Amino acid sequence: MAIRVLLVDDQPLLRTGFRMILEAEQDIAVVGEAGDGLQALDQVRALQPDVVLMDIRMPRMDGVEATRRITGPAKDGPAKVLVLTTFDLDEYVVEALRAGASGFLLKDAPAAELVQAIRVVAAGEAMLAPSITRRLLDKYAGKLPSGEEPVPDTLHQLTDREVEVLKLVARGLSNSEIAADLFVSETTVKTHVGHVLTKLGLRDRVQAAVYAYESGLVRPGS
Repeated sequence: MAIRVLLVDDQPLLRTGFRMILEAEQDIAVVGEAGDGLQALDQVRALQPDVVLMDIRMPRMDGVEATRRITGPAKDGPAKVLVLTTFDLDEYVVEALRAGASGFLLKDAPAAELVQAIRVVAAGEAMLAPSITRRLLDKYAGKLPSGEEPVPDTLHQLTDREVEVLKLVARGLSNSEIAADLFVSETTVKTHVGHVLTKLGLRDRVQAAVYAYESGLVRPGS
């Protein structure tokens, strides 16, 4: 089954470019387009896409609010959201991740990276490119906890190894990279990540990364 993708961007030329890239892949099908958040909601209900490629700044309804409605408790389907961004909109990326986005990607990312991101998000993983994550967190270092705050009680539910894994997830490492770092199998890492998400009541790796920084477990630049 092909991955069903909905393109949401207020610039038709960009949507056309993304469509050309994605439709060249045998396992991806672009099922629709929308020029703003309100149209996106209608299209998600009508087309039931697997992944929504979502711009942030759009008329009528922005990508943050659209993401919140698409992935929230009253969602109409299984769609996951991959946010498109530029670095001058970083504050909106943070809000989009909190709203339920499964990751973010630069608008000028190479075609191969866009395709891979679609596949990663469709598979239920998070798209947290380490270079983007570091720049995002460095920019907002002053707004994040210093790491000297008391550790939240919820973290005490985790084993020492699970805390290690959470820290590495927060830095944008993939399961294979974490496995190499900790000298364990990738299957073991997947098990640890699953335990972390369950114990902390988190939806996915993106929420885990946000939690790790907001709780002060990980500090930008550390």
